[in-house]
Amino acid sequence: MEKFPALVARQDGDQISAALQTLSEADLPPGDVTIRVLYSSVNFKDALALTPGGGVVRHYPVVPGIDLTGEVVDSQSAEFAVGDAVVAHGYQIGTGHHGGYAEYARLPADQVVSLGALSPRDGAAIGTAGFTAAMSVQALNDWGITPQDGPVVVTGASGGVGTVSVDLLAAAGYQVVASTGKPQATDLLKKLGAAEVIGRLPGDPDAKPRPLAKTRWAAGVDCVGGATLADVLSAVDYRGAVAASGLTGGVALHTTVMPFILRGIALLGIDSVQLPIGPRRDLWARLGDSLRPRHLDAVTSEVDVKDVVGVLDQVRAGAFTGRAVVRVAGGF
Repeated sequence: MEKFPALVARQDGDQISAALQTLSEADLPPGDVTIRVLYSSVNFKDALALTPGGGVVRHYPVVPGIDLTGEVVDSQSAEFAVGDAVVAHGYQIGTGHHGGYAEYARLPADQVVSLGALSPRDGAAIGTAGFTAAMSVQALNDWGITPQDGPVVVTGASGGVGTVSVDLLAAAGYQVVASTGKPQATDLLKKLGAAEVIGRLPGDPDAKPRPLAKTRWAAGVDCVGGATLADVLSAVDYRGAVAASGLTGGVALHTTVMPFILRGIALLGIDSVQLPIGPRRDLWARLGDSLRPRHLDAVTSEVDVKDVVGVLDQVRAGAFTGRAVVRVAGGF
């Protein structure tokens, strides 16, 4: 492991570029567990890491890739042994220190999770986006939303979080309404279990937002933010909830207190970055068992790490559907 390949992002003035580079073990950050990376994935945050003013990277140069799966090659922790299959995501991975787009990574043991029954590829196919989807579904369950309460809308349904959310909700018996701006994704979303596929919300982007609209949803999983989230909040039924994790539609939320104080709804913020390791490991165990997505292969494509920048460009432009697994081992 003295030398190994990596995709490194660098900043030069107002420009950010990414290029293949050879790193050494000395370039890895401190940590208890050294991992040979087999797979990573593509997330909107990875696209922001290569976007001037993206606001997610603490310092350049950095190896992007906010999640990774692989095998332990060295461990100073009693929790992990050489050969263990593991997954890691969140914290500062790929933003504050080198992430998954390199052949090796080194992390603190309390940021690493055993893959258990999941293969490294399936773990990467789930990745940060699938984990965020699972957190969203769990948050709605914890609030008390049941399939008998009525339809659940998923916005940005053709994206990474959205597709897995549709899959998980449908598997749990919910009537899922998938909202997407990509009509070509309709067949895929119905295959995942969506009962209905609709266009982007709000239906009229120029319409003045209403504090309260006619109720349409028992709950929602919002992967978009902005005007879309405001529209969903206005149409959630009494004691409903919206699990929100996205900002591709903007960070501003123009709404009122009306849905909250007249209908008693909840806005549930979903953050997979700083989630403590205990509940993180518990949820990954469920993702390998009772909460395992049924249609990972249907929503997943593969790309070599040397070609990932092109996919990140598609993600940034909102032109990519589903999940992209990044082949790191053998992908340079």
